[in-house]
Amino acid sequence: MKQLTLFLIFLLNIIVIPSHLFSQHYLSANDRADINKIMAAYSDLESFPIRSKYPVHMIKGEAYVSFVGKIEHSFDAKKLENEGCIVNATINHLISLKVPLKKIHLIDKVDHLNYLSLSKRMNTALDRAVKDVRADSVHLGLGNLPEGYYGDDVIVGVTDWGFDYTSPIFYDTALQQTRIIAAWDQYKLSGPSPTNFSYGTEFSNANSLLQAGSDTSNIYSYSTHGTHVASIAGGSGAGTEYRGIAPGVNFLFVTFLVDEGAVLDAWEWMYQKSLQEGKRLVVNMSWGLYHAGTLDGNSVLSNAISAYTDLGVVFVNSGGNNGNVDFHLKHDFSNDTIQTRVNFYSYSAHEYMWGQSIHSWGEVGNSFSNKIQIKNSSGIVLAESPFYSTASVSAYIDTFIVANQDTVWYNISSDEAHPMNGRPQMRFRVKCTNQSLRVMLNSTATEGLIHYWNVTELSNDVGNWGMPFTTFQSGSISGDNENGISEPSCADDVISVAAYATGWTTPAGNPVGGGIASFSSRGPRFDGVMKPDIAAPGVSIAAALSSFTDGQYTTIGSVEFNNRTYYFARLSGTSMASPMVAGVAALILDAHPTISASAVKDIILQTAREDNKTGVLPDLGDPTWGHGKVNALAAVEQAVLLNNIENIGNNEEIKIYPNPVSDEMVLDISTDVIQFTLKDLSGKTHELLRNGNRFNCSHLNSGIYFISFEDANKSYVIPFIKK
Repeated sequence: MKQLTLFLIFLLNIIVIPSHLFSQHYLSANDRADINKIMAAYSDLESFPIRSKYPVHMIKGEAYVSFVGKIEHSFDAKKLENEGCIVNATINHLISLKVPLKKIHLIDKVDHLNYLSLSKRMNTALDRAVKDVRADSVHLGLGNLPEGYYGDDVIVGVTDWGFDYTSPIFYDTALQQTRIIAAWDQYKLSGPSPTNFSYGTEFSNANSLLQAGSDTSNIYSYSTHGTHVASIAGGSGAGTEYRGIAPGVNFLFVTFLVDEGAVLDAWEWMYQKSLQEGKRLVVNMSWGLYHAGTLDGNSVLSNAISAYTDLGVVFVNSGGNNGNVDFHLKHDFSNDTIQTRVNFYSYSAHEYMWGQSIHSWGEVGNSFSNKIQIKNSSGIVLAESPFYSTASVSAYIDTFIVANQDTVWYNISSDEAHPMNGRPQMRFRVKCTNQSLRVMLNSTATEGLIHYWNVTELSNDVGNWGMPFTTFQSGSISGDNENGISEPSCADDVISVAAYATGWTTPAGNPVGGGIASFSSRGPRFDGVMKPDIAAPGVSIAAALSSFTDGQYTTIGSVEFNNRTYYFARLSGTSMASPMVAGVAALILDAHPTISASAVKDIILQTAREDNKTGVLPDLGDPTWGHGKVNALAAVEQAVLLNNIENIGNNEEIKIYPNPVSDEMVLDISTDVIQFTLKDLSGKTHELLRNGNRFNCSHLNSGIYFISFEDANKSYVIPFIKK
């Protein structure tokens, strides 16, 4: 009788969401599943875990659900706005959409949508370091620089949490005027909201910034992450040694709602502000996630980054902090089955620990199947699920299995072909609170390469740290730390940053440090594209703390300003490495204000330095170091050189097109050329494949090149960009 009762309970607790609910093809299975989860929690919206796990926000007293998507040309935003929806950030046919929860059914009736995705949640990922990246030499105008550069007339936009608007670190070096142009706190409800946006509060002048003091408490309480990050990129030092990479920049700060839609709005707001100010913009993002997007450069955020890059915005992102955990697994199937142990984060280590989320991506046209087994410490199978196939699972499944007296919950959503990239994918989330049990993932396929990631799932957030796949019993396999770059670092046009320990020389003349940080995520991207792009110091980086933080930190110094004490502390992470590179990008833009955003990235990559820690790196980069260690002096020198050459090269006698070039370039000149030479930024000569005035560039790596030639009277040097 007990077994029959248990069986009936089991049947009653299997939740299967029919495929016809929210069934539009532009929604992935994962999003359909999560929308139904939100609807199931409709009556409990005041619950902190519900509102922080999913992108549900209270705006003017009403609950909204946040989406991002891609629209067709004939999309009519007015129809949705008339229903109370909020439509923002339309760039390159990408939108940020907020739908009233009580009208969530509208998303199943929207016309002219190519893709719609529930906004995914995001998570956070100087003294000696400034010298390590050679930024101090740029400030002093050393090397071949005509003057010092500090990032003047450049804006660094920081999307983060925990900003101290009163900190002297964000004032000019004379401590007379704040360098913060404006801030948008998307959590603060009092308003006024920014123009063209209907939520949050904008602080648009020095008085309002000082009166606010800091951003409001949010999912990360009163954090300090944003202050520390911005201080690294462009802090003035406030009379201390803790000066940032580009201490002359202005700032835009956005405390964003921890989801993709809010990020799109933040970027659009920053871009419009930069146009109003007439200044170039660098956006730093010291955060990321493995459940957002597609991890192969095809996500909505990746598309938006490319669109803004074309408009001149430079994007820099931390590559992730999972380099020291084997949370990734891949297998090339040939009618076989693999098994691996899914390790769990400790339930006692985090109050919102839910379980583990295994996300799998396959190859276009090749389906695969996954199941879990529960074993005891002796390897005996106590319970198992059936196999679930990406080719046949069309409904969201939320159920459990029972192992002796323990209930193991799991839920599954999958796509045979994901709307953004056509790949099969499956999200398999497991909750097993008895950590003496072994949760085993089994996967099978006829053919194709499958990638898996094991990331901790929180009940109030998605988490962004990995847990290992390990062996248990013979025949099982373990994971690796490869392909660990998070979104949006996977975007083609973002500068993805790895972290290393700052190097310096002791008084005795001995070099110390300089090795890669153990936590720095390794590449490449799972489709083979090389990531990260560059490496920067990210271990024990000294920078400012927010004076409003409620966190506890070991401080290393302080400064008094306006009757308030401001502290400094050392923090580590690729979150600290990313603003290093953002600061270098600002120095480049100071030296060459009209340079394209893609050329800024090319210069940073092509001038990277190698040493005994990096070794000799391949031309296409390395999955640990990218193209090497960022070198601010060499980068700014090349920017100055490029600016000078472009000014000299504005000659009606010479036309080069297209520029940038993909495969073939045409050099249109009205003079007889004696000899051509092709060199890259490092001065290395490359083969020039010429057919008359046409040049084959398909063999060249991406970057900046100079084609030099001469006629009977003078010499010419013309720069171009290879895409």
